[in-house]
Amino acid sequence: MRYFIIAGEQSGDLHGSNLIRELFEADKNAEIICWGGDLMESAGAKLLVHYRKLAFMGFTAVIKNLGAISKNLNLCKEQIAEYKPDVIVFIDYPGFNLRIAEYAKNKGFKTFYYISPKLWAWNERRVVKIKKYIDRMFIIFPFEVDFYKKHGITVEYKGNPLIDETEKRMTSFPAREKMCNYLGIEDKKIIAFLAGSRRHEIEFILPQMLKIIHYFPNYQFVLTGVKNIPDEFYQKIIGNAKINVIKEKTYEILYSAEAALVTSGTATLEAALHNTPQVVCYKADFFSMVIAWMVIKVKYISLVNLIMGREVVKELVQYDLTEKTLLEELTAILPGGLKREKLLLDYELLKKKLGSSGASGRIAREMVEELRKRN
Repeated sequence: MRYFIIAGEQSGDLHGSNLIRELFEADKNAEIICWGGDLMESAGAKLLVHYRKLAFMGFTAVIKNLGAISKNLNLCKEQIAEYKPDVIVFIDYPGFNLRIAEYAKNKGFKTFYYISPKLWAWNERRVVKIKKYIDRMFIIFPFEVDFYKKHGITVEYKGNPLIDETEKRMTSFPAREKMCNYLGIEDKKIIAFLAGSRRHEIEFILPQMLKIIHYFPNYQFVLTGVKNIPDEFYQKIIGNAKINVIKEKTYEILYSAEAALVTSGTATLEAALHNTPQVVCYKADFFSMVIAWMVIKVKYISLVNLIMGREVVKELVQYDLTEKTLLEELTAILPGGLKREKLLLDYELLKKKLGSSGASGRIAREMVEELRKRN
């Protein structure tokens, strides 16, 4: 069967790559093309457009790039019409994907959604589009079952693919005591900074993180860089701050770190799965945050707290993200800190709630079975 998969950002590329491998395993005749990234391409799909051309996040960035977004939508529609896939699989990225889903459904294509848009956080009205344009929804968080049930959509939680990725990657790591040598840094305890994967996030969040470095002379600081951000961009923000920038080694750094400051998003769950105590940080431009405060409906911004339904990790958002609060919260989760042991115990409860590994394979097999029933 022929699959057209669309992911619009880095986390979608990761999940898409694992799904692609499992689809090839479940469907020996699979042909897969995609909008995504390097990981999806390395998994065997033919890459048509890289997510770097799609990653416009934040209200201001979207408004500035409306022309480019419109061109991308038209190009995607043309490619779908030419390829004539048996199914289109959308991975998160709702602003773009739901528009393509409307087109695809109206043209008679089968539509699956893998990794739900965060409709439970904001713009709940989009559930109407899910019901109208999506044939099957495949979720990765247990709390989404009740959310969709409330809207008359039956979904089943089959596990979270990040568990698979974490377990797979950790088996290839060197021993923890050899990790500093592996990373090419000094043999000293690590505090990790995960400042996001997009320029506008890094510009607002990283300067706040850097302010606390001088308080912890017994630690070394490591920033997890992403390869699509130039070294010069990081260096302009870092200046003379004493911090290592290591690209494309996020899991290795989390595995090694005593604690981390983490930009909200998938990285908060990744830190938890690595048992890395964290403080969640987020800051954006004033206009974007005003709109966000108006429309966001959930109490928490981190996946850890949303899954657990309570505050497990501290969230410092916008004006709460200060040098003083960062210092207090980071100190509390470092070895000997007041919050560290309770946080690590909560991580174990989180893992039990998420369930066993193998989600990507289970979901891929169900997709293939669903398609075979319909063909």
